Amino acid sequence: MLTAFLWLIRILTGLIGLGLIAMLLAYYILSRSLVDYSEDFTLEDISAPVEIVRNNDNVPHIFGKTDADVFFALGFAHAQDRLWQMTMLRRTAQGRLSEVFGQATVKTDELLRRLDLYGLSLASVAAQDAETMTALEAYSAGVNAWINQINKGARGRGAPEFFFFSNEIAAWAPADSIAIVKLMALQLAGQVQSEVLRARMSLILSQERLADLLPDDPGQGVAALPDYAAVVPGVTPDFEAVDFAQGPLSPVADIGFAGASNAWAAAPGRSAAGGSLLANDPHLDFTAPGIWYLARLELQSGGVIGGTIPGVPAVLVGRSEAMGWGLTSAYLDDQDLLIEELNPDNTEQYKTPDGWASFEKRQSIITVKDGDPLTLTLRWSKNGPILPGTHYDLASITPPGHVVALSWTALSATDTSVTAAMRLMRAKTISDGIAAGSLFVAPAQNLMLADTTGIAMQLIGAMPNRDPGHKSLGRMPSLAADPVNGFKGTLPYSDNPRFLNPSSGLLGNTNNKTIERPFPLHVSYDWGDTQRIQRWLTLMKAREVHTRESFIEAQLDTVNPTARALLPLIGSELWFTGEAASEGTPERLRQKALILLAEWNGEMSEHLPEPLIAEAWLRALMDRLIRDELGAMADTFTHPSPVFMERVYRNVDGASVWCDVIQSAAVETCADLSRIALDEALLRLSETYGPNVESWRWGDAHQATHDHPVLGTVPGLRYFVNIRQSTSGGDDTLQRGSTKGTGPNPYLNVHGAGYRGVYDFADPDSSVFITATGQSGHPLSRHYDDLGELWRRGEYIPMSLDPDLARAAAAGVMVLTPAP
Repeated sequence: MLTAFLWLIRILTGLIGLGLIAMLLAYYILSRSLVDYSEDFTLEDISAPVEIVRNNDNVPHIFGKTDADVFFALGFAHAQDRLWQMTMLRRTAQGRLSEVFGQATVKTDELLRRLDLYGLSLASVAAQDAETMTALEAYSAGVNAWINQINKGARGRGAPEFFFFSNEIAAWAPADSIAIVKLMALQLAGQVQSEVLRARMSLILSQERLADLLPDDPGQGVAALPDYAAVVPGVTPDFEAVDFAQGPLSPVADIGFAGASNAWAAAPGRSAAGGSLLANDPHLDFTAPGIWYLARLELQSGGVIGGTIPGVPAVLVGRSEAMGWGLTSAYLDDQDLLIEELNPDNTEQYKTPDGWASFEKRQSIITVKDGDPLTLTLRWSKNGPILPGTHYDLASITPPGHVVALSWTALSATDTSVTAAMRLMRAKTISDGIAAGSLFVAPAQNLMLADTTGIAMQLIGAMPNRDPGHKSLGRMPSLAADPVNGFKGTLPYSDNPRFLNPSSGLLGNTNNKTIERPFPLHVSYDWGDTQRIQRWLTLMKAREVHTRESFIEAQLDTVNPTARALLPLIGSELWFTGEAASEGTPERLRQKALILLAEWNGEMSEHLPEPLIAEAWLRALMDRLIRDELGAMADTFTHPSPVFMERVYRNVDGASVWCDVIQSAAVETCADLSRIALDEALLRLSETYGPNVESWRWGDAHQATHDHPVLGTVPGLRYFVNIRQSTSGGDDTLQRGSTKGTGPNPYLNVHGAGYRGVYDFADPDSSVFITATGQSGHPLSRHYDDLGELWRRGEYIPMSLDPDLARAAAAGVMVLTPAP
C-alpha cells in the first residue's frame, strides 16, 4: 500500500513537473513575438533615419526627415503591436474569415462579398490624391517591413494567435487601409436594421401605437407614413423576433449598437483660460485589444497626436498645435432598401421605370477551412448589391417574386475618405478642417473642430439626395420600380449641416438630433440619443466659463437622466405606500428597494445597489408593457425605451393603453404594471445576488467586457486574453457604458468610449487622452491592459507634443536606418 502511494506521489510530481515545463516552453515560444522597443533596424524604403520614441505609456512618437518616412514608421509600429488585429480587420473586409475559422463565419463572409467592400476599395485607390497615395504606399511598406522581419527572424510568428490559426500573412497594400475605413462604415451603419424593424412593426401595430414604440425625437411631429403593406404589398405580419445576427466576428451592429459618441467644444470666450476647449469620446464595441491606438506623428506640417486605427495611416481623432478634431456618429440616413421586382419570365431581370433590365453578375468563391468551397453568384441592380433574405432578416419583409437591393453611400468606387483624413491632419484652421471634410464619403460623422480662435461642428459624409415624394421617406423599404423611390445622387457638401462659432460659445453632440429640416434635407429620422444631451446641457449651463477639468468632469459624468425622469413617473403610486411587511417577504423587499431609490440622485456608481435596481425595474417594465401585444417580437427590444415609457406613463396620445394586458379580462393600470415589474425585477436580482438589497453592487453586473474576439470564448485561454473590470455609467449616461441587453447577465458593459480625449488650446501640451485597454495586442505584454485601469478610474495620460517629455522614462527608443 505504501509503495503504491509513493508511486502515486511520484507520478503526480512528474505530471506537475511536465506541466510546468510545458507552460514554460509555451511562454517562451509565445513571448518570442514580444517587441523589444529599443531594438534598431536597417530597412529598405526609407530615405533617412527615423526615430520611434515610445513613452512610458508605450505611445509612439515618430520623427522622420520626410512625411513618407513617418508613415512608414507608423506602419512598422502598428504591425509590431497589432499585426493580428490588422490582419483580422483586412480578412473581414475581404470576406475571407472562413479560410481560418471554417463554417462559423461563412455568413459574415457572404455578406462582405456581396457588398464588395474590398473590390470598391481597390477601385478607390485611384481616387486618392498624390499626397495620400504617398502616405498609403509608405505605410504599406512599413507594415511589410515588419512582416519581413517576422519571416526572417525567430519572432514568434508575429503574434500568439498565429500559433492557433493560419500564420499566412499577405503583404499589406493601400487598398487594405481604405477597406478598413469602409469596414468601419459598415460597423457604424444602422439604417438597414431600422428600416426592417419599422416595416415589420407597421404590419402589427396601428400608426398611433407605432409612434409610441418607435417614436421620433420628442418635439418633432410624427411623420404620417402608410404601413408597410401599403408601400410594398404582399408581405404578411410576422411576430417572430427580428434576427440581425450574422454570426461570429460579424461587423454588423444590432439595433442600438450602430455607433455612438460624445463631443463638445467651448470657444475662447467660454474658457476660463482663454483658449478653445474640445472633448471627444467615440463609442464602439469593446474588444481586447481595443480598436484605438495612440500615436504622435511629426509631419512636415507639424506634429499631430491622437487616436489611430491600426491599418489606417491617419490620426482620426486628436490635435495638432493649432487645431483639435473629434468625431461623433451623425446617424445620417445613408442607406435605402429597394425592393426589386423580378421578371416572372426571366428571373435574371428586374423591373425599372424604363422596363426590364438585367442584373450585373459575377461569381465569387469562399474557401472554407475543413469544408467544401462555397460558390456565390453576386448580383447588382442599378440601386446596389442584391442581398438574400438570410441577411438582416430581409426575408420577413420581401414579397414573393422580389429581391432586395441596398443603396448605400459607402458603396462608392471613388471613396476619398482617407484623403479627407490626411488633409484634416494637416489642417491649421477650422476653415481648413471643414474643407478637408468635403472629401469624406462614409461613415457619416459630425466633425467637431476647435482652433485657437473658435469652434465648429460640420457633418461630413455623402448625404443622399431623394425625391420629396419618396413613398417611405427612406424609413422603410420601398419599391425600386417606382421612380420617386431610391437615391437620386448625393447632395452638395454645402447642404451638410454646419455650426460655426455659435453665440452661446458652446457646441455639443451626443448623437442627438442636430437639425430640423424637411425631407430630404432632414439628415435622419432615427437619432442615437434623446437623454445624454439633456444631462450635457445641464452641465454646460452650470458654469459661465469652462476648463479642461470641467470638460473631463462632464466626460466622466455618471448621472442617469433617464432614471431621474422615469422613476418618479413609474413609481408615482408606490413611493412610501403599503403596510408594514415581514422580513423576507416580497412586500418588504419592494419597500427596501423603493426607500433606496427615493433617496438616490441617479448616479450610476459601480459601488451602489440603486443603479442595478433601477435598470432591472425598467427592463422588466418594458417587457411587460409590450409582451402581450408583440409576443416573441418583444425579444427584439432588448433595452428600455425612455421616450416610449414616458409617453405611456404620461398617456401621450392615449399611449397608456399599453398598460392593459389585452389577453386578461381585468383592466390593468400602469401602477399595477409598475408594481408587478418591480417585484419581478427584485426576485430575479435576489436569485443572482442574494437577498440583502444593500449589498448589491452595480459594478458586479456592469463589467466592461474587453474580450478577445477570437480567443475570448476558449476555456482557460479566456482568463489570459479577456480584460474584465467593473464600471460605472450606463446606457444613458455621458460616461456611456451600453449594456448587452441579452443573455444571463444583460447588464454587461459591451459598448462605450474606447478613447477619451480633452484638448485645451490655452495650453495645448496640458491636453490629455486615454484608451480602454493598452497599446499592445500581445496578451503577454505589460502594455496589453496597462491603460485599462486608468481608464476605469477616469484617469488620463499626457497628450504632449514635447519631444523631451516623450523621451523622459521612455519604454524604448527604436531607430530605423535606411539600408545602404
